[in-house]
Amino acid sequence: MQRKAYVPGVAVLLAALLAGCTSGSANGGTADDSKGSNTGTTASAAEPGKYRTLPEACGSVPHDTLDSLLPGIKQITDEQQREKAYAGDATLTYDTDRRDGCQWKVESTTATDHLLVDFERVVSYDNAVSDDAKATGVFAGKETAAHLPEPSASSSGTDTSPSDTATPSSPASSSGSASDSGSDSASASETPADLQPRTLDGLGDEAFLNDKLSSASSAARQRTVTVVFRTSNVIVTIEYAEQPTASTDAPDSKEMQDRARKLAQKLADALNG
Repeated sequence: MQRKAYVPGVAVLLAALLAGCTSGSANGGTADDSKGSNTGTTASAAEPGKYRTLPEACGSVPHDTLDSLLPGIKQITDEQQREKAYAGDATLTYDTDRRDGCQWKVESTTATDHLLVDFERVVSYDNAVSDDAKATGVFAGKETAAHLPEPSASSSGTDTSPSDTATPSSPASSSGSASDSGSDSASASETPADLQPRTLDGLGDEAFLNDKLSSASSAARQRTVTVVFRTSNVIVTIEYAEQPTASTDAPDSKEMQDRARKLAQKLADALNG
């Protein structure tokens, strides 16, 4: 008896059905910020961070704040050069929604001042870890790398807010002990406890401040004040440095810390606004 012919259409239909099932379980193209798939589990992904974009760093600092941090700007007589100084220079970045920075460097008759503002938006690609938790870990790494000293007994671990008017500190507060790196954190024996490198209260979700002064052997002693704070999944770093023209001078710790912290508060308010 003659066999029945095999119908090709049936094979095509089966192949299409199988292909549809396979493509339905495949992981298609995802956005950069999306977390991995939850294949084989019903657990929901961890919460995404509050921020999906970043401010433009070079436009984040008001002119009056730059006037305070970089006194040399107001000494520039050429209007175009002054506007260029206000504009700053954007740092190299490949994705301004993930990282954006800007730096300014201005000379005055008494010193050279440098300012860096850096925004970093942290994204976790692990379903079990939220963006905030990932950012907390990144911030902790930065704080550990800063090697902040233990709070002294006199300060009881508390922090003071920047005053409205900077008060010059004593000459002793502008010096430190030499370290292997050639720069030194403000030492407890020579700097008031409330000006020591420390964690900060009331700034973002968590924050810390570092204060370093170059060694006495340097031709001119440069002080660098760094403020780092985290708000949700964004970490902001402010680095403010000053090097006097005269080699015998040392920048004032309290004045520089107050300026840096006021800028940090402005940026935190703008992010939360």
